[in-house]
Amino acid sequence: MIKNILYTAIASSISFAAFAQKSDGTTKSLVEAEKSFSDMAVKSGTRAAFNAFAAPEALSFMPNPTNSREFYNTQPDMKTLSWFSVYARVSKSGDWGFTTGRFEQAGEQKGYGDFLSVWKVINGKWAVVLDIGASHNKPLEPYTTEFIEPVEFRKPKFTNDKDILTGKGIIMTTEKTLDASLKSYGPAAFSGFLNPNARLIFPGREPIIGKEKINAFYNQMVAKVSFKTTAADKAAGGDLAYTYGIATVDYKADLRESFNYVNIYELQPDHNWNLILQIYAPAER
Repeated sequence: MIKNILYTAIASSISFAAFAQKSDGTTKSLVEAEKSFSDMAVKSGTRAAFNAFAAPEALSFMPNPTNSREFYNTQPDMKTLSWFSVYARVSKSGDWGFTTGRFEQAGEQKGYGDFLSVWKVINGKWAVVLDIGASHNKPLEPYTTEFIEPVEFRKPKFTNDKDILTGKGIIMTTEKTLDASLKSYGPAAFSGFLNPNARLIFPGREPIIGKEKINAFYNQMVAKVSFKTTAADKAAGGDLAYTYGIATVDYKADLRESFNYVNIYELQPDHNWNLILQIYAPAER
């Protein structure tokens, strides 16, 4: 009898996770998937949650990029980590999106911060492919949620490996241009690449929202920034993309730090790619 009850509970949990991950191409379905992901982490533990919601090749930055499932399967399981989305977007192709928001570590060692999850649709379900977070003190600033639905649906009927490689190459070239501009002009170069409503998540600080505030942060705190891009990917809809790699930051206080970073780009009407979100997390070198 006990075995039957246990089996039913496990089967119900798996069934719920599968349903919660189902994608209909909307941002709403992505936000629901993120909520179910967090709910499972609290109810069943981080191990079960990442096994259910992370893609087989998903990467978590712990602190350096490592396979998400392998990492959580070798760590002590916990039910004290929870999070919720504040901002989310989905590509016009409906198969690629991201969520960002706040996380909290409960228990004796409390912790707070903000996360970024990049998601893809695999076999009709949302799956996490990148997971990164940056810690800060208990948040004091209020937040507002902004979940932006795609304005139209656009997905090429035929996409081959060459098209995919070309798309990734365009994003890599954009980031090389950004890096070259930073070497020539310093952090002021970010101004030409930031969207007006861009977001910056930096360790030790609550999210900085808006181009002017981000520029003020860089100009006040940072002397130099350089990016070494590890990989890039672009949504089939052609409107959103991301890169990740290692960022080296020289502060004006004569200090250098290395970070893992993820940059989210959006294609603009003038066909340029602008940054809409940046997150940095400490790296081990």
